[in-house]
Amino acid sequence: MSGADRRGATAVVVGGSTGIGRGVADAWASSGIETHVFSRSRPTGPGGEHLVWHQLDLRDAEAAKEALRRGIPSRVDLVCYSAVYFTARREPFTRTTESDWLDQFAVNVHGLSWTLRAALPALRAATPGMFLHISSEVVYNAGPHRSGYAATKAAASSLIGSVSQEIDPAEVTFVQALPAGMVDSPGIRARRSADFDYSGYMAPAAFAPLAVELARTRGVPYAGRALVVHEDTSWASVDDALPVSQSRSLANSHQ
Repeated sequence: MSGADRRGATAVVVGGSTGIGRGVADAWASSGIETHVFSRSRPTGPGGEHLVWHQLDLRDAEAAKEALRRGIPSRVDLVCYSAVYFTARREPFTRTTESDWLDQFAVNVHGLSWTLRAALPALRAATPGMFLHISSEVVYNAGPHRSGYAATKAAASSLIGSVSQEIDPAEVTFVQALPAGMVDSPGIRARRSADFDYSGYMAPAAFAPLAVELARTRGVPYAGRALVVHEDTSWASVDDALPVSQSRSLANSHQ
């Protein structure tokens, strides 16, 4: 998709008000793509005025499915699923509340499936459309005190892997991307102390160059691959090197 073609393109980002999803949404909107964001909160700050917002709470299944059905345009060139839920703190499986466990499945797995069902007809109309799923290193590393997050992100990654084999890549290409390290986001900040040092964390904007590349190519050179995005904005396939685990030792894993 050339620069001229991008001016007439349409994109959807689920979970695009903050974090990695916002980095992708801003990159697409800055490229002249009409970008729709589905999220619980309205996108704010610089660039927020360029995003078309649709309110969406994936923990309310029927309302969420209806919001996606009504809000996704009849033709969409690009979709990014970046919605994520993790607990307020890392805890052992036996201490994870049932509500947190179910919310992780609602957002990390079921929300992805609802988005796929709602968006695939529109993506097929683009020929090819491109679906980007924001994955996680936990898919490859698991780790203590992350059972719900590990289980749901692994399930989501497998869902994308299966669906990508069911659909002709000439119609829709599927790409997964994940950060090489921790990403500074409101969700992470809610779990940290006020004096925490984020200097070693990635910025959501690190995903912007990949987002632009995927818009330009419709993901064709990366179809079926999972890409690790680094702080310097470069990326590499997980087939070349598995991502580094972000698990903490058991002594520190309550933070």
